[in-house]
Amino acid sequence: MPGKLDGKVALITGGGTGIGLATAREFAREGARVYITGRRKPELDGAAASTGPGVTAIQGDVTKPEDLDRIYAQISYEQGRVDIVFANAAIVERAPFGSITEEHVNRLFATNVTGLLFTAQKALPLMPDGGTIILTGSDVSIKGYPTMGVYSATKAAVRSFARTWTTDLADRGIRVNVVSPGPVGTAFLAGHPEGTTLPGQPDGMETVVSRVSMKRLGRPEEIAKTVTFLASDDASFITGAEFFVDGGNAQV
Repeated sequence: MPGKLDGKVALITGGGTGIGLATAREFAREGARVYITGRRKPELDGAAASTGPGVTAIQGDVTKPEDLDRIYAQISYEQGRVDIVFANAAIVERAPFGSITEEHVNRLFATNVTGLLFTAQKALPLMPDGGTIILTGSDVSIKGYPTMGVYSATKAAVRSFARTWTTDLADRGIRVNVVSPGPVGTAFLAGHPEGTTLPGQPDGMETVVSRVSMKRLGRPEEIAKTVTFLASDDASFITGAEFFVDGGNAQV
């Protein structure tokens, strides 16, 4: 049976672990030719090896324009186009209001906002009409968690980008959507089991899980399936939208 993404070429930033890696595996299962990027070469190479021949790793940092140019140059040379961009690379840091530094703000905005913006913009010359861009947001963008002010603001900017880019790209039929996870059992949270606190905040894992209506963490594969849906023709009439995949964390 043909896959939902047969013949498509996809780029996933932050593809070496967590949601990015789970999405690379899902895209490959559905027939896409997948490129994953990230800053740490050993993780990237291991991710590509574990996923199969349909996935290629390219080391690069989305905060460096020359790295993005090099990534897209390789995709252009090998494939001639990119149909799907999943701009997923992001960093999380916490700082309470009153202790926020310029360095903290610059680090988060460089990756989560500027890096994401240019990941998408530099893809446009390679993207055929009818392509799709998917951005990783977060349910914290509509919540007021302590110490998360700057990170939450970066994710609110991501949501705003989806709205404006949808109108900017309407004539080309390029769809832009946001997937906003809640707490997900990635390597970061997996390293802090119940009974422990999270770095930079007083909450333990019990508190994090208690906020989720479904009383559990999400799985990276659950986010990946939503991204795959949005990347496919099943979502052909969906654009400018935000999908919360958060177990009800920010919904009820």
